[in-house]
Amino acid sequence: MADYDYDLFVIGAGSGGVRAARVSAAHGAKVAIAEEYRVGGTCVIRGCVPKKLLVYGAHFAEDLRDAKQFGWDVPEPCNFSWPRLRDNVLREVDRINGAYTATLTNHGVEILEERATVSGPNQVTLASGRTVTAGRILIAVGARPAIPACPGHEHGITSNEAFHLDAVPKRILIAGAGYIANEFAGIFNEFGSKVTLINRTDVILRGYDESIRDRLLQISMLKGIDFRFHAEFEGIEKGEDGCLTVTMSNHEPITVDCVMFATGRVPNTDGLGLETAGVALDDKGAIKVDEDSRSTCDSIYAVGDVTNRVQLTPVAIREGQAFADTQFGGKPHRVDYENIPAAVFSHPPMAGVGMTEAQAKTKLGSVKVYQSDFRAMKNVLAGRNERALYKMICESETGRVVGLHMIGPDSPEILQAAAIAVKAGLTKDDFDRTVALHPSMAEELVLMR
Repeated sequence: MADYDYDLFVIGAGSGGVRAARVSAAHGAKVAIAEEYRVGGTCVIRGCVPKKLLVYGAHFAEDLRDAKQFGWDVPEPCNFSWPRLRDNVLREVDRINGAYTATLTNHGVEILEERATVSGPNQVTLASGRTVTAGRILIAVGARPAIPACPGHEHGITSNEAFHLDAVPKRILIAGAGYIANEFAGIFNEFGSKVTLINRTDVILRGYDESIRDRLLQISMLKGIDFRFHAEFEGIEKGEDGCLTVTMSNHEPITVDCVMFATGRVPNTDGLGLETAGVALDDKGAIKVDEDSRSTCDSIYAVGDVTNRVQLTPVAIREGQAFADTQFGGKPHRVDYENIPAAVFSHPPMAGVGMTEAQAKTKLGSVKVYQSDFRAMKNVLAGRNERALYKMICESETGRVVGLHMIGPDSPEILQAAAIAVKAGLTKDDFDRTVALHPSMAEELVLMR
């Protein structure tokens, strides 16, 4: 057997890479992990964790307005300090970064704080010039925000920079209609920005259930967010006053203080040296892998967003776990990608698991759809005319729940438990036999007709 410096060398210390490195080391492998920025990856450093903290901060805007109906006298206007929230969020990011680093160190994983590239099937070259060998190489470098190639694109920011702004922009244009665009639209709107969201098509949140995403669009417009559809960038010009004038197809130009691109993500495979080992990429630059996360080179594997399978942190973690258990733990298993729950932390949030109504009709033919359209008790007393919508899609003959989708307060928290029932293949009758927990929003799951 060949003698290598390491049993496993991981490139990229995000969620998937960290899990794979830690578990492989726990199984007895000699492991090193290289990270050119900070341990934690997109989710911890510049993604879901700091974004969710901003979402919490944004929710206070509505809660403070609603507080009067619940007996609280809140001064008007309430002063909001963006620098205080921003710095507190970044401080929390630092704490989690430290925790991730300590976890790796405590498991005996060697951390190399520099860029690493592949220079052969079992060889990695570090930015310092050092070359090391490994029995297996795992690529877990994630993805980065895509930036449109329009004139003046250098004047825009992405979600990466949104966490470091000096101030909340008075006017912001957000390009895109996926979860990142809609989440930041809600955040900045609650912080007092005038938000305009533009998209190349007239569909937001493609892949989510149509009824749920339409409800979000309606509520977002009522909250004051402007949408411009069938709008493609033509250019961005920066004036002497620092303001940005955006020209686009099918619409008049608009002048804003900030432009944010949320137009998808690109796998970080550029300049990684994968061609030296015969690692094949797809047409989007993602690494092609099989069910065991193995690339077209037998000694090189990949997990997480760089494979463009399912771009969700918990999925990357499971892929890293499965890789480590299979390759070093003697417990081979694969990730099950069916019925993965997902959420959009918009205002209000939405969540779903399983097939949408359209997908179910295409795949199953005949389906039964149950709905509950209601106002949460809190919204009723607050005088907020904002309705939640829960939707259950069932197989006609068996009643098996094949999809569950919702929008409303705390939807992601409610869906996580309900997703277990969908994953287990339970039926509408199983839901109906469960006594409602009253008064709660979640009780609507067992009361749908």
